Amino acid sequence: MTAETLEAVSRTGRTTIAEALPLTGNEAITRGAWEAGVRVAAAYPGTPSTEILESFADYDPAEVTAQWSVNEKVALDTAIGASFAGVRALAAMKHVGLNVASDSLMSMSYIGAHGGLVIVVCDDPGIHSSQNEQDTRLFAKLAGVPILEPADAQEALEYTKVAFALSEEFETPVILRGTTRLSHTRSVVRVGARTVPPSRGFVGDHTRTVTIPANARRLHPKVIAREAALARWFSETPLTLRDDGDGDGSTPEGAAGGRCGIVTTGIGYLYVKEAAPHLPVLKLAGSYPLAAEAIRAFAATVDRLIVVEELEPALEEAIRGLGLPCEGKSLFPRLGELSVELLREGLAKAGLMAPPAPVPPAAIAPMARPPVLCSGCPHTASFLALRSIGAHVAGDIGCYTLAAIDPLRSMDTCVCMGASIGNAIGMAKAGAEKPVVATIGDSTFLHSGIPPLIDAVYNKADITVVILDNHITAMTGGQDHPGTGRTLRGEPAPRVDYAALCRAVGIDWVRVVDPYDVGRLMQTLREATAYRGVSVVIAERPCVLDPVKIKGAPLMVRPEGCIACQACMNLGCPSITWSGELFEGRHKVAIDATTCIGCTLCAQVCTTDCIQPVTA
Repeated sequence: MTAETLEAVSRTGRTTIAEALPLTGNEAITRGAWEAGVRVAAAYPGTPSTEILESFADYDPAEVTAQWSVNEKVALDTAIGASFAGVRALAAMKHVGLNVASDSLMSMSYIGAHGGLVIVVCDDPGIHSSQNEQDTRLFAKLAGVPILEPADAQEALEYTKVAFALSEEFETPVILRGTTRLSHTRSVVRVGARTVPPSRGFVGDHTRTVTIPANARRLHPKVIAREAALARWFSETPLTLRDDGDGDGSTPEGAAGGRCGIVTTGIGYLYVKEAAPHLPVLKLAGSYPLAAEAIRAFAATVDRLIVVEELEPALEEAIRGLGLPCEGKSLFPRLGELSVELLREGLAKAGLMAPPAPVPPAAIAPMARPPVLCSGCPHTASFLALRSIGAHVAGDIGCYTLAAIDPLRSMDTCVCMGASIGNAIGMAKAGAEKPVVATIGDSTFLHSGIPPLIDAVYNKADITVVILDNHITAMTGGQDHPGTGRTLRGEPAPRVDYAALCRAVGIDWVRVVDPYDVGRLMQTLREATAYRGVSVVIAERPCVLDPVKIKGAPLMVRPEGCIACQACMNLGCPSITWSGELFEGRHKVAIDATTCIGCTLCAQVCTTDCIQPVTA
């Protein structure tokens, strides 16, 4: 799309000549960081934050050093180091990634930023692609660092620039909170030029940057004082917006409550403006520190105060702490994404609008379509083999987590990134009556699987670890990592040798196997689980989609040979379907040649050898 030049006035009041570009929220954050003069950016991929770092690959590497890190803590530590050196730095992660990085965040709250330090954290209300929907705003309060919450892509760009300035003015890390809806919604954004502030030089003050107890005790009161100063800034900044609405804010005739006002942040503002444009709104720049004076002034103009926020009642409880009565989670859900429909239902419950008309049920119920592994996914055979040996399987985070559901159903637990090996140690130490296996992907192994593997060796656990090496971070869209041999920008890099690494930590029994060789895979797993001590099986086969889509000669089913035994159906391959023919009352199978990649897994498990390559 051709960029359109226009004169734009940002919400901070600065007039610029800018282009209008169609950007997602994530792309806008990247653009805002680039315009703010960021010099170093690091992240670990995780939906919905992944595209922030990917977008940096489009910018000149001489301007911004951007890199994938092995996990979120390393990403934040990298950004912290750049801040120590006096330049602006950014770390990006999804909400659960902040759990991994929180140790560094808590100490940096005391130390404070030198060069601007921004931590972009993208929450996932509704759990579209996560193991929970925790609320990062609570982390901001716990750490004592400010959080900014943009509502749309334009604000995402502007708030990112403000975040860097705020970080340096108050010498604090700043969290920029996104959500799935903001991250992936595209809109026209006014963009500007890059301005790079001069480096501040190395911080050079060990009484501040070394958090020994004596220093930390002296620094903590500064955090408290900073919170009060930031609360004043949040009350006075133009980013905290007073919107009087299209009406007078009164409730419908006959309803109690008089004039009503809404307090909200982030994308909640857009929902409110669509659902109830007649109501006055106080849109806060962020939830913490609380803009107490702005809220008190707004509350004095209304009779009822309603808080609209996604997930936890962080604002609602804080406002009540000011001694101001308000309503919030009594009207709106504490879980899942907000929506215009939910806003209308809640406001109707509050007596602020007529109840929405009931939506008639659809005439045709949608067919349930559970997620499945891709056709030819190398993980399929690994979990089919694990099911056949009857092991307790501690799983991990990745595409292969789908092995927990039908038809593979061969994963017993999945807690969080890197937990599988530690969980397996505990199962074995508890005296599990079956073999104990931990399954972990290559990227996840590098993220947080190596320390528990060392622990397993050190504590002599009787477990098998299966490293599912598909040469990519597949679940989040095919990002590179230290095991792929490429950097974020596609440049060659050293590649981790998993077998050598495992032997280096003291593991004697290590085997590498191709999961497409089903017979050898099953035999290797039987030998691994029979071994007493820590054994490692590296199931190595590239992902069928990334970095290129792999497709060989497709297969077909000879219908005269099919006895409807369903052995191939147990793979859960989306290319295998039921045919219209029957055998002894059971449906025979067919293969969709347009989606089959010719992996031959189905042919290897077929009991009648009726699956053959397609012939012209």
